[in-house]
Amino acid sequence: MAILPPLTIVLSMLFFLNKASNATADTITQSQSLQDGETLVSEGGSFELGFFTPGSSTNNSANRYIGIWYKNVPIRTVVWVANRDNPINDNSSVLSITKDGQLLLLNGNNAVLWSTNATTTKISFTPVAQLLDTGNLVVRDEKDKNPENYFWQSFDYPSDTFLPGMKLGWDFRTGLNRRLTAWRNWDDPSPGDYTSGMEPNNNPETMTWKGSKKYYRIGPFDGIEFSGSPSLKYNLIINYTYVFNKNELYTAYFINDKSVISRIVLNQTIYAQQRWTWDKDSESWRSSNSLPGDYCDDYNLCGAFGMCVVNQSPVCRCLDGFKAKSPESWNVMDWSQGCVRSGNWSCRENGKDGFVKFSNMKVPDTTRSWLNESMTLEDCRAKCFENCSCTAFANSDIRGEGSGCAIWFGDLLDLRQIQNGGQDLYVRQPVSQTGTKHNNDDKIIEDFEVPLLDFALIVEATNDFSSNNKLGEGGFGPVYKGILPDKQEIAVKRLSRTSNQGLNEFMNEVKLCTKLQHRNLVKVLGCSIRQDEKLLVYEYMPNRSLDFFLFDPTQAKQLDWSKRLFIINGIARGLLYLHQDSRLRIIHRDLKASNILLDNEMNPKISDFGLARLCGSNQNEGNTSKVVGTYGYMAPEYAFDGIFSIKSDVFSFGILLLEIVSGKKNSGISHFDNNNNLIAHAWRLWKEGNPIQLIDSYIEDSCILYEALRCIHVGLLCVQHRPNERPNMATVIMMLSNQNPLPEPKEPNFLIEKILIDGETYSTKEKLSTTNELTISILSPR
Repeated sequence: MAILPPLTIVLSMLFFLNKASNATADTITQSQSLQDGETLVSEGGSFELGFFTPGSSTNNSANRYIGIWYKNVPIRTVVWVANRDNPINDNSSVLSITKDGQLLLLNGNNAVLWSTNATTTKISFTPVAQLLDTGNLVVRDEKDKNPENYFWQSFDYPSDTFLPGMKLGWDFRTGLNRRLTAWRNWDDPSPGDYTSGMEPNNNPETMTWKGSKKYYRIGPFDGIEFSGSPSLKYNLIINYTYVFNKNELYTAYFINDKSVISRIVLNQTIYAQQRWTWDKDSESWRSSNSLPGDYCDDYNLCGAFGMCVVNQSPVCRCLDGFKAKSPESWNVMDWSQGCVRSGNWSCRENGKDGFVKFSNMKVPDTTRSWLNESMTLEDCRAKCFENCSCTAFANSDIRGEGSGCAIWFGDLLDLRQIQNGGQDLYVRQPVSQTGTKHNNDDKIIEDFEVPLLDFALIVEATNDFSSNNKLGEGGFGPVYKGILPDKQEIAVKRLSRTSNQGLNEFMNEVKLCTKLQHRNLVKVLGCSIRQDEKLLVYEYMPNRSLDFFLFDPTQAKQLDWSKRLFIINGIARGLLYLHQDSRLRIIHRDLKASNILLDNEMNPKISDFGLARLCGSNQNEGNTSKVVGTYGYMAPEYAFDGIFSIKSDVFSFGILLLEIVSGKKNSGISHFDNNNNLIAHAWRLWKEGNPIQLIDSYIEDSCILYEALRCIHVGLLCVQHRPNERPNMATVIMMLSNQNPLPEPKEPNFLIEKILIDGETYSTKEKLSTTNELTISILSPR
């Protein structure tokens, strides 16, 4: 047996001592306190706790604090401070834990500078303080790691930073109110006068205050997002949650990608709530969101019954049926006195009392409001009508057809219109104000609700429809990029003046899209109709359409498997909303890769509803003598017989699934003597037991094989010949989200020999293009 030299023995002992020390590096025990110069590091190495001096000073005798900061970020970024009101003026302090579970910060004279003041009735336990990898400092029993049994945690007492997993709001059982308070400045962590928290009204909402005055209101949760802040909603990376019951009221968020480091900070220097995300490439923090975001976010800028519209001048106007309380002040842009009713009003008198609907609204301050989550909108209207103090009502949950009832009493405060969010608000008015409003340029819009945009504004935004702003051209006219005065980017579809066919599709799209709200549908912001000019304004999608990435050898490399699966799931959710969850039942009829647009985070959004058809809530299919759509995506019963249904959209989705997995276009037409159709190719590989060959070579490295094969399997089930053999979208989503066994697909009907066009028979081999980008109309005689 070899004898180790003395130096080796010493080094080995140091190694094992170091390992023993590291084993408790995230924990303080009764026998092991934390002194100035020492730190705790969370188990995964994400956060560090210790003594620090804020700012750039390195003088240890300056004001010092106990805090938590990111361990894996080279720029020290403090997220929590214990002794904000009582700084340390030397470096002899100690953080320790007592036998009854109290965390104490003691100076050199053993005077208490800060403590947790946590109490427990537990008789036999061994308390420890541990820094978790979430950034949460907890006091717990050494043998009990259940979060429900923590004696104390720093997440319940936040400083200026809102971290993932932290709750902002109330625990009604204990009276605990978790709220953010900004640092006084970047060098002084003492509490400033800028705070943020949740107001526990009947209809709760998050508020920020500057001193004792309300400064910015995020708005109540409407089932999808916060009414006044559409930027605070679920996306690829961040998932917000909201809980309100008899025990708790809070909002929280979670990061889906653990490699992303992101935080929300209350910044008193500029009086804003900012989201910061760490950019590893530039090694710096990048601000991705700031609230308040524009002039109209200032609390109650336009006064009672005044509405702020950020892209108009002046930004404030009285609601229809109201007038400025002080015209003199209003004329000099002092809107603080707000508006009053402009006409005579008789409460609860038939023919003289009613409601006007305002769309895309940030609902009013909920301080004087009432909430019932089980009432219908009609019941809500009746309840409001019966109470003369009731001035407005709305659904409390806007998902699907809407549900729940929110009612406001007295003055309506802090109203604004939001182009890419908000909800419908019904304001009490004299009945003379509740009639249909007409546009002087064209009566064609009188039978539906849609935000009308000034034609001159759009002309200016698109630089007079400059060719440099042109994004592309569809079957009914060109599309231009524009920038509104508030810097919002838009896409403008300009209907071709010579397209008689396009007018109907234009009107159809306006009517449908103004009623649809879902994160996976492109939102129509408004329209403009002026004589022979008809414009449709969408939110702008910076990443263009799915086909731009999918079928381009260079761009396809940007779509790894996780992005493709994310896009698949987003399209599926959008279709489910159209078929089942919206107030309407809508069949798209032209679902294809070029009609899937991608925002700056690659969120997929279904677009182009010009060919969509509205069905009754109990109607699953319809028929038409005019077959419209795109070959390569049409279901056989629709192409030949004009029968469309939610299952014809499912067929199109199946084609999209196969295209996304394979990176290949479906050629649209196949003949008996070849197999150039993607469905045929996929089916042949499936029968041969080799579907793996269908997977795009660009995603071989990033692909999770069982997920891709399951998508191929679901795609083949979606393109079954008989509609009743295809799953609906609810079943598709379930199939994609679990690993349960799937039924075996039958051979799809991908062989087409001839079709009827304009009443004449043409061989597909002779007359029809095989591209799936050709939108066509086929007249099928009855």
